[in-house]
Amino acid sequence: MRILLVGAGGVGSAFAAIAARRDFFEHVVIADYDEGRALKAAAVDERFSGAALDASSSAAVADLARQHSITHLMNAVDPRFVMPLFEGALAAGADYLDMAMSLSKPHPDKPYELTGVKLGDEQFAVTDAWEKAGRLALVGIGVEPGLSDVFARYAADYLFSAIDELGTRDGSNLTVEGYDFAPSFSIWTTIEECLNPPVIWEKERGWYTTEPFSEGEVFDFPEGIGPVECVNVEHEEVLLMPRWIDCSRVTFKYGLGDEFIDVLKTLHKLGLDKTEKLRVGGVEVSPRDVVAAALPDPATLGDKMRGKTCAGVHVTGTGKDGRPRSTYLYSVVDNEWSMREYGHQCVVWQTAVNPVVALELLANGTWSGAGVLGPEAFDAVPFLDLLTSYGSPWGIRDS
Repeated sequence: MRILLVGAGGVGSAFAAIAARRDFFEHVVIADYDEGRALKAAAVDERFSGAALDASSSAAVADLARQHSITHLMNAVDPRFVMPLFEGALAAGADYLDMAMSLSKPHPDKPYELTGVKLGDEQFAVTDAWEKAGRLALVGIGVEPGLSDVFARYAADYLFSAIDELGTRDGSNLTVEGYDFAPSFSIWTTIEECLNPPVIWEKERGWYTTEPFSEGEVFDFPEGIGPVECVNVEHEEVLLMPRWIDCSRVTFKYGLGDEFIDVLKTLHKLGLDKTEKLRVGGVEVSPRDVVAAALPDPATLGDKMRGKTCAGVHVTGTGKDGRPRSTYLYSVVDNEWSMREYGHQCVVWQTAVNPVVALELLANGTWSGAGVLGPEAFDAVPFLDLLTSYGSPWGIRDS
């Protein structure tokens, strides 16, 4: 296995640190628009090297992949680059993995009722080409989407005979010392998913949308995190889970908090969430890129962060014993642990570990396939067993 890891930011650097402890691959090329950042991330091990890459050019992606005889392309950049990386991998004859799918476009007339272009639609539209080429595109294999989808598959196969709702719930009690506002994950991606119309899936209705931050609920997160108010947010799980898992409803809710929601609403009111470039003093800039540049890099916040982050799926329905069941399958990562063990903050570490596990399963043949597939298409048990051996235990809480 020869991996092209595109993106040397927080998640990409954590991916390199985790993979460096494993022996399932021959070489990893870390590529970034900033070659210096790629070389820094590649310094973890002699099996890593760095390169400069324009991730917006599928031709450049394919050329770099061919140059290094790449077998698997790992996408660790924000979702605006999904399609050129996805297309470049196929052109180069490489398998592909990502942690966020192709971007959505709201319905032009009824954005808070009907879906327009959904997350991942551009990728699923060409699944036949991937199948014909005998290549695999494993999409949505971060933590959410990713581990959450693996949990859903496990629940469907081993815990439930019928599922009413698969509800991804994400929350934390993280604080960042010295900052009034400092997101622990890419603000570009956070703006994208939080301000777009959230998608919900119901068996009788299909996919539909609602208002941002709708249907608030207080969810009690485990291992000392406690109750956090969660709201509907656009996310890939809702577009992935119903394709492979029989259930009645799928939702995604994120524990943002009132302050975070207020900031996002203000950015939207001011037009600072827009990605279209504006001319400012003779220079063209994207307002969202300016916001991202003005905030601290999430990868640098680890030593100032305190607390834990939790990702998981709350499943309701009928258990294997025929009785009503309500179960939360989850993973909690303590920032103190991830910083001590890997030197990376917990949110990016929890995201990065899952594609490393998936690549190891692909390398040893435990997972295999062709086409555009989500994590739900594979057996969950080998993944969860290997994840535990990486030092990332998971839990089940019945209520």
